[in-house]
Amino acid sequence: MTSVTLAHPGAADYDAIVSFPGFSLGICCGGEAIEAIDFLEPCDARGGRDPLAQAAVRQLHAYLKNPGFRFNLPLAPAGTAFQQRVWAGIATIPPGQTTSYGALARQIGSSPRAVGTACGANPYPVVVPCHRVITATGALGGFARQHGGFLLDVKRWLLHHEGIQ
Repeated sequence: MTSVTLAHPGAADYDAIVSFPGFSLGICCGGEAIEAIDFLEPCDARGGRDPLAQAAVRQLHAYLKNPGFRFNLPLAPAGTAFQQRVWAGIATIPPGQTTSYGALARQIGSSPRAVGTACGANPYPVVVPCHRVITATGALGGFARQHGGFLLDVKRWLLHHEGIQ
């Protein structure tokens, strides 16, 4: 198994792993909050080791069944103040809708490139739905600091799952 984000490279480092079609998500918990969610190549699912990880698994499964599901997980404070502003803006994008890097940048008083960089640093993908941020022309743009390959396929799948073509 290979961790795509490389934040937590070994399966044993995850408190739980959830399998999606074509990829998996590794969940890292710390105390009372989720510390990180990492994209992984497809691998075997593993239930949560503690109640928080179990809640994350339940909510991710709920999203798989219903793309309109809204997450309610405690997230550990992470990132710079600017990144947190971007992630807060991303969190307001409803399921099944997208916004552009430029529109989000205007909303928070920044530049599209800076918003894209903050999107790529999102430690809570799917829960903080950075896949809903696309280019002004409707192209996918990047995803998790990648501009092609596996992660762009994941972004495409997530958008399709939410009914966005």
